[in-house]
Order: sequence, then C-alpha cells, then structure tokens
Amino acid sequence: MKIKASILLLSSIICGHVAYSQSGYYEDALRFSQNMPAGTARIMGIGGTQWSLGGDVSNIAGNPAGLGFFRNSEASITLGYSDWGVDTYYLGQPKSYNTSNFNIPNLSVVFANPKGDYERGAFKGGSFGISIQRIANFNTEYGFYSDQLGETSIIDFYIQDAYGIPESQIESFGLTGLGYLTYQINPIAFDDDGNPISNPDTYDSFVTGYPFQDENVTQEGSASQMTFSYGANFNHKLFVGGSIGIRSLSFSSLKEYNEEFPDGPLINSTIRESLYINGTGFNVNMGLIYKPIDYVNLGFNFQSPTWYMLNEEYEASMFANYDNYYFEEEDITLGNVSATSDYILGRYNLNTPLKIGGGATFFLGKNGFISADVDWVDYSAARLSSRDFDEGPDNQAISSYYGSTVNFRFGAEARLNILRLRAGYAHFGDPYTNSDFDRSTQQISGGIGVKLNNFSMDFALVNQKYNGLYSSYQVLDSQNNNIGPVTELDNSIINGVLTLGLSF
Repeated sequence: MKIKASILLLSSIICGHVAYSQSGYYEDALRFSQNMPAGTARIMGIGGTQWSLGGDVSNIAGNPAGLGFFRNSEASITLGYSDWGVDTYYLGQPKSYNTSNFNIPNLSVVFANPKGDYERGAFKGGSFGISIQRIANFNTEYGFYSDQLGETSIIDFYIQDAYGIPESQIESFGLTGLGYLTYQINPIAFDDDGNPISNPDTYDSFVTGYPFQDENVTQEGSASQMTFSYGANFNHKLFVGGSIGIRSLSFSSLKEYNEEFPDGPLINSTIRESLYINGTGFNVNMGLIYKPIDYVNLGFNFQSPTWYMLNEEYEASMFANYDNYYFEEEDITLGNVSATSDYILGRYNLNTPLKIGGGATFFLGKNGFISADVDWVDYSAARLSSRDFDEGPDNQAISSYYGSTVNFRFGAEARLNILRLRAGYAHFGDPYTNSDFDRSTQQISGGIGVKLNNFSMDFALVNQKYNGLYSSYQVLDSQNNNIGPVTELDNSIINGVLTLGLSF
C-alpha cells in the first residue's frame, strides 16, 4: 500500500527547501518578483496604465519622466482596503477563505520647478518626487479539508526523500528527519538474506492505508518601496527621468498539515511550520516620454532588477499519535510522539528580473484620453545566491519552471467639467512555462474623481482574478509525475482605493 523506497528519489529541484521545509526558494523568487502596478486611485482606475501618461504622482515609482509634466507641486495620500477571497478545490471538495485589511498604498510629494514660458533654452525645468508605495500584498489564507481518503500520504514523501540518506544523518534532514524521529519512517535494517545493514540508507513504514487530509496556510506581510525620482522637460516635447528605489519586504507563513488514519496503528499526525522572511533591496528606474504631436504621448520605461538581501527564520514541529503500537525493532510502545526542528536562521540574496515597458496615450482634446501599456518580464532570469545553502537546484528550477511574460493594460478617462470617469483592463501573463494550467491574471477596474483648482479626490475599485495550484507535498511515480495532493486555488482580490491630492 505504501510507495516503497525503491521508487525514484524525489528531485531536489522540486523540493528546493529540502533541508528546511517542503517549499523551495524558487517559490520565493517568483513571489517576490511579481509586482502589480500600483499608485493613486486615478492610475488604478485606468488599469494601472502609466508608462506614457505624465503629471501623476504615481510617476515617481512608475515612469519618472512623467514628473517633467508638473507645473505645480503636489502632495497626495492614498487609502486602501483589500479583500482577498480564495476558493479551493481538493478531490472535488470546495472550501472558501477570506482575508481583508486596510492599508496606505501610496504616499507621495512632488516639488515642481518649471522654467518661465519666456526663458531660453531647451530645458524647461523639472520636478523632484518622493513616494512610499505598497507594491505587493501577501495577506491571504487558503487550504483544504477532505472527508475522502487521500491517494497518498506524506509518509510516502518521507520515504522517497530519505532514500540514500544514512541513518546517522537522517535526524537533521528537515521534515523527513522529523518523520524519522516520530517513527513514521524507519530504516530497512536487514538485507534480503536477513543480515544486518550497517548505517542503512533506505526506509519503510509500518503505517498502512491512506489517510484523511487537511491543511491550512496563513500568510501575512507586504513589500513597499521608497522612491526618489526626478523628471525633466525639454521643449515640452521630450521628458526624461530616473529614480532610485529602496524596498523593504516582510513575509510570514504558518502552515498546519494533518493526516488521520482510520485503521491505525497511526491515529493521526500534525505538522506545523513557521517561516518568516524580511529584508531590503534597491533598484534603478529610467524612462522617457515623447510628444510627436500635442495629442499623443509615447512612453518607454526600463526597470532594473531589484537586488534583495533577505533573512529567514524557520521552525517546524511534528506530532504523531499512535494506538499504543508495540514497535518490536526498538522494543517500544508508541503513544504520543513529538519532534521539533532546530530554529534555523539563514540569509540569501535574490535578484529579481528586469522589466521593459512602453505605452501610448491619445488625448481627446479636453474630453479625456485613452492610454495603453505593454511590458515584458522574464521570470526565469531571477537568481538566488547564499552562503547558507546550495542555491544551484533552486536556480535550475527557476530556469526550468518559469518563463517570460508579456503584460498589457489599457484604460480611459472621460472629463465632464470637474468630474472624471475612468475604466481599465489589465492582463498579466502566466509566469510558468510548459504548463497546461493557466495562471495568468485578469484585472478590471473603474473609478471616479473630482478635480478642483488646488484639490482632487479620486476613488477606484479594482478586481483581480487568477488561478493557482498548491502542492502540500510531492510524491513521484515511476514516470516522474507528481501524484501527491494538489489543490486548485481560485483567487479574487478586490481593492478599493481613495486618493486625496493637494496642489501648492
């Protein structure tokens, strides 16, 4: 009934955190590389479109060339509310989760220094801007609960993962070591002729049958960027700018995975994992906007990789409850057994991929505009480095699993006296390559605003939807296919943002 140790060894590429947890650093690389366009409610209302649209404080962290359009200084604050819903499906069984939080997505100030209309020279002045912008939200919860017997057990993972590891070393081998310490796997101590094996390196389990399974994952945290930016105006035709961004990141994950066996000798088992990652990074951003005619803006933007320096803290504990099972090999009667991993501290560097984007805006006189953006990101270019672990398997996984995406956004604004009406759509491509499961993101947005002489108020509502897959653990069959439990996640995120702006 159990998959024996002779089946193919679990690839370290699939389990990059093999010494620490079931998830890999390659997953961190993608998680911390994906940033949706953010900014003021005006920009969010038009789908995040901003590569060619100047004159908004979002240009500080977006296309800094847009700061060259400012003729007056401006300060703004954006207030946000996020509601993240997740519907999960495992073995045809649905479960729903919901997480909400208040936040401040953007806080910005622009100091304009334009030249007078009659001053000579191509340079017509520029603006300096500072902003603090939330670029990623990690606050979510998901999992599954099943009242049907699973098709594998995490014990199968332990057996595969332990293959080739001498018993003298297995205790320190992450979750698999905890499985050994709680007697869920045990070494095959005798060969086929009944002779004892010295320091055996293959394992089996006396636990039979398949379990009921459930898991809950709670994640918290965010990534923010403080940006210092400058944009210059040349003859009101060419606008160029650059910025330096300093990022801060905080991410935590708490997992609890349970199995319940109806026939014993193992009644149930529980794994609790806690992971905390924080750190800082920096990047460089350059852009330009060109006006071939008064009613057209053409924009280009280059965003360098973000060079992160990250710290992590990890701890795991495991509990196994047996029905007073007598384990003859060690002459012990098993009841409640527990084990805890060492408290692991680590450091690593992450270079996220660069981004190249372009866009165009067409103005409809004083009645509004239509704007569109497109950008390219190659997620396979992300790279990890560390002195605390071998990053080679994870970098290989990044190159194998991820690919490049083309993202596009378009939006429009209608002007009715002091009133502004906005709508937008965005598509973010699937970062996974060679996959028949679509993980692309669709975004629909709308908004309304009021523009007075020195004051503006804007509101936007944004809905993002995307699907994902979550594997509690990996078990490979003889064809190298994962037959472990896979949960489908349907994510729907609603963001409401309100921006208050003041010109001075």
